[in-house]
Amino acid sequence: MTITTDNVDKSKDKQTKFVDYIFAQCEQNKGFRARMRRADNPALEYQSWEILSRFNIDLEYEEQRLPYALIAAAIARDKQEANGDLTIGSAIYRACYQEKDSQKNKGTDGKSDENNPAYIRSRRLLDCNNVQEVCQVLRPLLKLIQSRVTQPLNYVALLKNLTWFNYDPQQIKARWATQFYRDKAVEADKAEGKQ
Repeated sequence: MTITTDNVDKSKDKQTKFVDYIFAQCEQNKGFRARMRRADNPALEYQSWEILSRFNIDLEYEEQRLPYALIAAAIARDKQEANGDLTIGSAIYRACYQEKDSQKNKGTDGKSDENNPAYIRSRRLLDCNNVQEVCQVLRPLLKLIQSRVTQPLNYVALLKNLTWFNYDPQQIKARWATQFYRDKAVEADKAEGKQ
């Protein structure tokens, strides 16, 4: 079976086309899905290079290759059938606070934010200086998100953030922090009965 990119809408941007293509192929082809699951593993990522090169991703440059490999692997592992609308900052917050809620803590255990798993994970992501480091930090975070959050993640927005990260890391990190802390504020308001 030959895999082509012919059925991808030409009016969409590169990242949207890529994400749509990965979702479509994962639905149709279990072998494709298995190869893509390994795309973020440095020892096996070469199995995804054929697909990445079809989207004109320069395989020689990690800053171009790693974001696409990470997103392909995350989509292949995910149970969702299409791109969602949950941002990465909100997803990290929800994944980590669901973990805390499941332990019946709900933020009232007397611990400061610095000891909270959500805060620690978000800080680690915000401490990254280049896209290679971000991809390394996001790999386990995406697995955690997929195991705990039911709302579909917006892989297109995440891929766009990752491909732009080396050009303006502060802007991207500020965007992720805003998403994370906005959800935190909404939860605090709900806990106080304001919403």
